[in-house]
Order: sequence, then structure tokens, then C-alpha cells
Amino acid sequence: MEILGSTFDDSVFEESRNRVSSVLPTYNAKFCEPEWFCEDADTEDVLEKQKAFKFRADLAYRRKQYQTALNDYTSCLSFVPDGNLSIRRDVLEGMVRCCCQLGRREQAQELTEKLRKEASNTCHLTCVLQMDLSIAEHFGDPIASIAALQQLCSLHPFNPWHWHKLASVCHALLDTDCATPSPSASLTNPVAGALSQEAGTAPVEQQRDERELWLKACVGFIRTRLLIAILRIQQSSFVLQTSERVVLEADDALQQLQPSESTVQIIAQNKLPVATKAGSPPSVLKVLKTPLFQEHLLS
Repeated sequence: MEILGSTFDDSVFEESRNRVSSVLPTYNAKFCEPEWFCEDADTEDVLEKQKAFKFRADLAYRRKQYQTALNDYTSCLSFVPDGNLSIRRDVLEGMVRCCCQLGRREQAQELTEKLRKEASNTCHLTCVLQMDLSIAEHFGDPIASIAALQQLCSLHPFNPWHWHKLASVCHALLDTDCATPSPSASLTNPVAGALSQEAGTAPVEQQRDERELWLKACVGFIRTRLLIAILRIQQSSFVLQTSERVVLEADDALQQLQPSESTVQIIAQNKLPVATKAGSPPSVLKVLKTPLFQEHLLS
């Protein structure tokens, strides 16, 4: 149809069709008895079997029946489709926790490596690093804990809690080895420091490791204070109380570590490392690679 030079589709002027309303089928909710998944269900539905084994494993883990939970997680994994990555990762993480509780460190690390290979984003990699940290803490391996925390700090450079935990582990390791350098002058003048007293007996590499731990602890505590100071304006209630408590702990630790004013300025002014890819975080604590800190390490 053409009106005043404009063209319209004839269907615009047709009568509307009468739509027949259809009655929707009634929805019948499924009622489940408590712990229905504990019974052996005679079904061929793969999804139902997957859910039953998953719920059984979660319940067994809560009851601290770790071997039973591991067996159920393993059975559940065989029914998880390859494309269902979220359930697969959840089941693998449960298996890692069970292996930790059962004292099977090698098996837990192998399962964690599977998770690492399947990581496709930052959240996945964060979970893997958290599992690495949990394994290291459970088996009392501070060196592995530091390695995992360094990667977490690189991946999330503005998370003060990762920096605080890294600094706390380094500080505790220094206290355990009785290697905390007392005056900050011990880094610029080893002859006057506490470490110089052991220069004749302690290997050079050991002294260097101790000084690097000292620097990491200082960097972690100072970064913690800086980041919490930024976040405090957004915090209230118990969150603010927790932040204030952590700041006091950092202050007490820094009083024991006694970094020099120049060292504090270098750490505070150095840019935080930022991760470029989820699979390859940069080297954490770039401040340790600066020339001034290298002078401290080599002195």
C-alpha cells in the first residue's frame, strides 16, 4: 500500500490473529527425604547418580569420614561430563582436601596439578594457589607456603590479606631460625649487625636467604599497612576492627624487624606488581629486584 509516497506493509492493517491460550501443565515439586542420597538408588540416570555421590561425599567429609568421602568423590568424578568444568573442579578440590586429611601429600599435589592445567581464568588460578597454600600449611611446609603466597600477591596485588599472610610466614620463619636481624644497620653494615656475629659459622647462602626473608617480611607488612589505609574509608563495624587489629600486628612486627627509613620509603614508593595473564603471574616482590635492595642483599 502506498500513501503520499510512503510504502507500508499490508499486514500492518490486517486484523490481529486470535491467540488461543494454552493451559500450562501443573508443576509437581519433588519431595526428598532427609539424606535421600545415602540410599542406593536403582536408576540409570547419570545426573542422579552424579548428584547422589556428590552429596554423599560432602556429607562424609563433614562427618570427618575422609576415606569414604574420597571414594564417593572418585565415583562422582566418573559420572561428570567433560564439559561440566564447574562440577569437575568442585569434585577435584574435594578430593584434594580429603587427601590432605589422610596425609597423602603426593596425591593431593597431583590432583592440584590437574586443576592447574584446566585453569582458564584468574578465579581458577586463585583457587589452585589457595589449594597449594592449604597443602603447604597442612603439612607444615613454610617454604611452599611462601611460594604460593608470592604468586597470590602477584595475581592480586591490592589484596592486603595476602601480603599480611606472606609477611607473617616470613617473620615466623625468621623467628624459628633465630635469624631476625635486630638493627636495620645490619643490612647496610653487616659487621655491626646481628648476622655478622654468625658470619664465621653460617654459610654465605644461608645469610643471604635470611636477609631475603627479612626483606620479604618488611615488604609484606608495609604493603599491608598501605593497602588497609586505602580501604579503611570503605569499612565499618567488625571489618574495620579486623583491619585495625592487623595494622597493629604489622606495626609490632615492623618494630621487631626495624627497617631503616630509606628502606621503608623504597618499599612504599615502589609500584605494586600486576598480573598480565592468569596463567603466568609476574615475579612477586619486584622491589627485591631494585638496585638498592640488591645492595642490601649483597652487603
